[in-house]
Amino acid sequence: MGRAGMMLWALAAAFLAGVSGDEFSVLRSPQSVVFRDGSWPIPGERIPDIAALSMGFSVEEDLSWPGLAVGDIFHRPRATVLVTVKGVDKLVIPKDGISYPVENAVPFSLDSVANAIHTLFSEETPVVLQLAPSEERVYMVGKANSVFEDLSVTLRQLRNRLFQDNSILSSLPLNSLSRNNEVDLLFLSELQVLHDISSLLSRHKHLAKDHSPDLYSLELAGLEEIGKRYGEDSQQFKDASQILADSLQKFADEMYNLYGGNAVVEVVTAKTFDTPLVRKSRSILQTAQSTSYNLGYSYNFNYAVVFNIVLWLMIGLALAVIVISYNLWNMDPGYDSIIYRMTNQKIRMD
Repeated sequence: MGRAGMMLWALAAAFLAGVSGDEFSVLRSPQSVVFRDGSWPIPGERIPDIAALSMGFSVEEDLSWPGLAVGDIFHRPRATVLVTVKGVDKLVIPKDGISYPVENAVPFSLDSVANAIHTLFSEETPVVLQLAPSEERVYMVGKANSVFEDLSVTLRQLRNRLFQDNSILSSLPLNSLSRNNEVDLLFLSELQVLHDISSLLSRHKHLAKDHSPDLYSLELAGLEEIGKRYGEDSQQFKDASQILADSLQKFADEMYNLYGGNAVVEVVTAKTFDTPLVRKSRSILQTAQSTSYNLGYSYNFNYAVVFNIVLWLMIGLALAVIVISYNLWNMDPGYDSIIYRMTNQKIRMD
């Protein structure tokens, strides 16, 4: 990108900084994934493409965003963790991270990234977890079903989990938040989910060392409900924002360390989304079921590679058969064949 292009990006970033405060923040990332310092705006609908490119996957449409550099193509991260926080445009994260403004914050999902992982690493059963606790929406495939079998996913389970002996209520300073308010408990239950994910994964550290990449997509709406209940200028909202920021940084550090420093942890904060995201809910116990409708196979990105390998191999074999057949047909037995030469010399000696 030339100097003129960089200036245009800077002007766009300065303009959008006054229009929208939504942010895309990178809390932790390995050295193989390079995020540049800058204020380049990210189109909200391209956030899944950024996650895919950082994992080394290709995308259908080129992304001309200068914030993500090429990095080390031979060492890609073992995991990508993306947390979406609704109801706030910015969180003050304790540690120094890299943040970019989000342009046109629209609902998104990482289904395309999950499908790419399924396609390329289907035999290795990677860990894929997509979870929205407040909506009781969860999707687990691969080894996630065994790792997070005890994870609370329904509102009733989350409430019961909070009042167990080893919950975060025993160590988390609530400040102005209350244990007797349903809205506060919803917010605290999402923090409990963050704690349980890293805790359950720590019992299966061997999964963080395999060669298949893992994906975690979490959607938190508890802070948004706190703002609706008490108001964004209330002490409860301020305390909840600070508690969430601290919890997210702790969660990012834990996941980063579990994967040996080879994980990308990102946070998207959005005040409101322009349009609602309509998705089909999927169950934690969902199994792969196939129904035949006499349809063709879904397109695979490796199709072009396999097609070219098979095509040119067949052409090469065909040409080899033609050349060999032509030479055999026009061969002179008396001069070209070693069998006839040896036979003639033996006859002469006799």
